[in-house]
Formats: sequence, C-alpha cells, structure tokens
Amino acid sequence: MDVDLEGIIQCIKQGDESGVQAQLQGFNKEFAQCFFFDAEERERRKQRKLEEFKKNKVREYTDSDSDCDEDQEDRGLILRQNLAVVLLRFIKKLNKGRLLRVSLRTLRILSRDKKVLSPFVTDGALQTVARLAGLTTCDEGGDEAGDDDFYDSVVASLAEAKLSRCRTYDDDDDIDDEGDARAGDPSEECPAFDDDAKSDISNANSGDLDSISWMGSHRTSVNDSHRGSIHQRMLERGRRDRRESKMDVEETEGDEGEEDSGEEVQRKEAMKVLCNVVYNSMWAQERFSALGLMSGLIQCVSSSISSSSPSSVQFYELRLIFLITALRPELRAQLKQESGVSVLTAAMESCLEVQWKEQFECVLGPAVTSISLEASQRIIEILKILFNITCSTHRQEPSEDDAALYRHLVAILRVCLMRKCLLPDETDELQGHAVNLLSALPLQCLDVLLMVPPQPDSQQCRGVNMDCVHTLLMFMERRLESGEKIKERMTPILNLLTESCRAHRETRKYIRKYILPPLRDVSHLPEEGSTVKSRLIRLMTHLDTDVKYCAADLIFVLCKENVSRFVKHTGYGNAAGLLATRGLLGCQGPRPPSSEGLYSSDSDSDTEEYRQVKDRINPVTGRVESEQPDPMEGMTEEEKEEEAKRLIMLFNKVARDCNIHAVGVDSEGKLVPMSGLRESSLIEERESGSENDGEGEKN
Repeated sequence: MDVDLEGIIQCIKQGDESGVQAQLQGFNKEFAQCFFFDAEERERRKQRKLEEFKKNKVREYTDSDSDCDEDQEDRGLILRQNLAVVLLRFIKKLNKGRLLRVSLRTLRILSRDKKVLSPFVTDGALQTVARLAGLTTCDEGGDEAGDDDFYDSVVASLAEAKLSRCRTYDDDDDIDDEGDARAGDPSEECPAFDDDAKSDISNANSGDLDSISWMGSHRTSVNDSHRGSIHQRMLERGRRDRRESKMDVEETEGDEGEEDSGEEVQRKEAMKVLCNVVYNSMWAQERFSALGLMSGLIQCVSSSISSSSPSSVQFYELRLIFLITALRPELRAQLKQESGVSVLTAAMESCLEVQWKEQFECVLGPAVTSISLEASQRIIEILKILFNITCSTHRQEPSEDDAALYRHLVAILRVCLMRKCLLPDETDELQGHAVNLLSALPLQCLDVLLMVPPQPDSQQCRGVNMDCVHTLLMFMERRLESGEKIKERMTPILNLLTESCRAHRETRKYIRKYILPPLRDVSHLPEEGSTVKSRLIRLMTHLDTDVKYCAADLIFVLCKENVSRFVKHTGYGNAAGLLATRGLLGCQGPRPPSSEGLYSSDSDSDTEEYRQVKDRINPVTGRVESEQPDPMEGMTEEEKEEEAKRLIMLFNKVARDCNIHAVGVDSEGKLVPMSGLRESSLIEERESGSENDGEGEKN
C-alpha cells in the first residue's frame, strides 16, 4: 500500500478529519506488524545486479527490475519521512479523539525505522509527544498561521523529488553508490523540515541500537535497522504475543472500546512513540535528559500507584524509564536522588498486592493467588529499573536510611521468589530478574530472606527458615538443565549463592548438603553424571572465564575454602584453575587467614565407603583408577638412566623450539617457570646460609 500523502494533506487543509482518519487507518492496518526494511531482500537485489553485470558486462538499468525496486524504495522512504513531518505538526492542534489516537499509532509505526527518525528528535516534536503522553503540560509554541504554506511546500518537495529522479534516470545511466547515499539523506529529501529539524538531522540517526517491537520480544540486527526498503517483513510472534495480554487488544481491533478509555489509549500510543524514538536515537536520549522529561515520568508512575486499578499505560511508562536509565547514566543518578527506589518499590508492592504480617514478613499461604500476566509484566520492568539504579551499591556501606529501604525491598523480592505466575516461563523470568537485583543490593541487607519464622512444612537448617534458599537452589538447577546463555543466566545466581554462603553459616550448611553430599561412590569422574554437583564441576572448565570461576568459587566456599577438601570433591585437574588464580596450588589445608568467610572449625567426616577406597583415588581425576602396569618394569638401571636422559632432551627441545616451558609451584602457591623456581631456591639457600653464618659469629 502506497501512502497518499497529497490526499492526506488536502484533507487536512479542507478540514476533512474523516478522510484523514480513513487513510491513516488503512496505513495502520497494512503496516501494523511490519518493519520498513528487509536486509535479506536488499542482499538478493545486489546479488541479481552482480549476476546481471557478470552476464552482460554492463549495467543495463533501464531494463533491470532492480531499478524499479530502488525507485520504489526511495519513494517509500521519502513519503514516510514527509508523513512523519506532517503528522507531528498536525497533532499539535488536535484535541482528544479518535483521529489523534490513529495519528499517534501511525507515528508509532513510522518510528520503528531509523531513517525516518529525523523529524521525531527535535525539541518541539519530543515535547509534543511527551505532552500527549502526560509527561508534561508544556509544548513548544510556534506560529501556526503558515499551515497552508507548510503543507504546500511538502507537496512541492514531493513533486521536485519525483522530477529529479526522472531526470537522473534520463540523463545518467550509471548511478553510483554515492548517489544512492544522497537519495537516503533526510536533509535533502525533506525540505519541508523547519529550521529546528534541520539542525538535528546530523544527529538523528547516530544511535547504535537496533529497532524493537514494543511488545518486547522481536529485535532486528543493527545492520537491518540502517537499511530502508518498501519490502516489509512480518514480526515474529514473540513471548508477549503468546500471552494474549488484554493490554494489546486495541492494536488489533482498533479503538472499539468505551469513550472514557480514549485518553488512556492516546497516552499509551504516545508513550510507545517515545520508547521507539529514545531506543533508536542517541540524540533523542540526550534531548530527553536536557528537556527534563524524567521528572514528569517519575510523577506519572508515582500517581498511578495510588489508583485503585492501574492503567495499562503504566507498563510503557516503566519501559521508558528502563530504557532511559539503561542508556543515560546521569538519569540513573537523577532517578535515585528523586526517591526512585522508594517509588518503584511502592509500585511493585502495589502490583503484588502485598499484605504485611510483620515488619519484614509478608503473608504467603495457599490462599495467595498467582500473579496476573499484566502485573508480572510491570514487576519485571520495575526489577530491571531497580537493577539499573542500584547495580553499584553491592560493595558499598549503606546509610541507616538506605539500609532500611533496601531491607524493605528485599522483603518484597522474597515474595517475587516465592509466588508463582500464571505461566511457568513468566515465573522463571520474574525470578531471574529478582535474582539479578538481589545480587546488586548490599550483602548485609539480604538477611531479611532468612528472618521469616519457619512453618511446620518449611525447609529448615538449625531452626532457620530455608524456603527462600531452597527456591534459589531450584532456580539454579533449572538454569543448569536448560544450558542456554550460560553466562547471562548462571553468573548472577552463582554469585548470589556464593556471597550468601560466605555471610550466613546456616545458608552454607543447607546448600552444601544439597550440592556436596558426603562422598560414597568415587568410581566415576566428578564431572560425570546429571547431579547439580557434576553440572557445576563441568562449568569449572567452561570456555568463559567468568562462568568457570563463579562455579568454582561456589564449590570452594561450600568447602570452607579448604584446598584439600576442594580437591577431594572436584579432582585436582578441575580445581587447578581456581587454585592457580588465587595462588593456592601449594596449599594442602585451609585458605590463608585473609579469607573473607568466617567458617567453623568442624571437620569433613568421610563415609565408610570413601575410607575404604581413599588410598586408591587418583587426586588429579578425583576417582578410583584401575591399576596400570609399571612402564619401567623389566628395565635395567642403565636403560632407566638412558630413558631419563631422552626425556630431558625432549623437554629441552620443546622449550627451545616451541616456546613451551616447564613450570612449578613457588612458595606462594603460584605457577612460575622452572628456571625462575630454581633461581629462587638458590637465593633462599644463600640467605639462609648467611643468616646461619651470622648467628655463628654472634655465638
């Protein structure tokens, strides 16, 4: 469907609102789930042109179908850019009504394309859309007396662009890449821009983020987002599409709701436009910060908390806050300074409908219902925002007021971990974001997770309620079984459990009993099997450094950072990486006194089965190995000496030719070359000898 931009302008000039609405509704229906670019189609056209050139040895543009495609592509881009310019000016004078909502929906569809963002990123356009979204009451004023001249200039620019293309194809049979680039330059294609728009064009498409379907699931590549085309690609059905959320009914059915919901639909459409523009343009992000729109956004969220039934706009308000705090560090600080943590905590408390039993204890029982789809979406956005603004507080010592605020937040996060959503995938996602936030909060505030009195059916350890810890273990086990995106999905939960084990003795004992039960069968390698322990040990040799050290650190802490116990459970081969990094290769007992953990002095009792085969366990592999024949059996002493010399020669040859050197463990437990180790030993012998000589002289 081509855009009848001239027809729309004529309807606007004649005051025919029904005509404008009908044409925009047709556009919206056609492109409701489409992007305006398709890199695959462009690549296919390039391949056809290359094959044609190889075949004919000349580019015959007049007879090529690709010329028509490029012509249509340029025309479609020009029409969409000018349509955005016209609508952004048109909506300034519209009051609440269906036409305004339809216009905003068209702008939202257009804002998916980075090449059309130029008119969106002016201060005037941002303030207009922000006003319609309810973020501010002010709008950039302007002299609207020249509307007729403005629309006439748009029509004239379209005619001029069409004429210039005709002249180009008539006069020049070879269009180079530079010409194609000029055809995609918004500053040349849209002379109807006002001066403010022209000043922002150079920064309009400077963002390096990709486009997104604001139902939250489909994302395109960065290369795709920079290419314009009239060949549309349908959006993939994503997670939020499968939820069949009531929030999105009006997108497919139109504005068929009651009149009193019209303002809510209007605000939501305007908020989606802001989300698209902010996500796709760095310049829009900077202007959003400079125009002070964050304060209005916080005020909107704060106001919606007190309402009896939160509107569907709140989700997009939270989505916009998440985007802007993820992209602009100064706005994270602003949100935190303006009581953002308390406001967002109250919003999450409202979504969960929390009922307090004690200061840090919420009511959790069989009567508590599952979290609704709409509420879980809002909670997830809140958790992501809170992570953005608290990610630097983990190692900081909070003030008394901040500590109380964080403990209140942790109590609500316990509810997020313990309650279920309507869909299992939704529950897993919610718990994942709760774990991310818990790992970012000060460690001393996490004791709230264990402060709930145990119930008869609770998981316990020494009288302490372990229900929340058990939920975290189940969450970690599900992530281990999935095996997808190991680094992103595993490191937060591994770090959280490790720090909790260091800080709380009961937590460590409970988790150790679950992950590292007493050894009985040592006939298999520690990394073999489907248990949680074997899966974690397999991660200790993962290619990603962060993953393997997080997994090793958890098991090391569960072993009270005792080297011999750690090697006993994992095998020396699996443990060597962590021990070498920490300089513990030469240690045979507990870690040096600099350890952060405070562990009891109880010993690790061995089972009867383990004691029976202990002497036959290979410490490198961690299992009982079958007896191997002696390779030197039957050799004379001279033959053994010759074999030793041959091995030494081979070692020297490898070290000389392949730059591979033998290493050993120094007195600090670190790996060093054997040559350096030998020199250190000689120096220590000289020093000890000189000390002995000095003592002899004194005596």
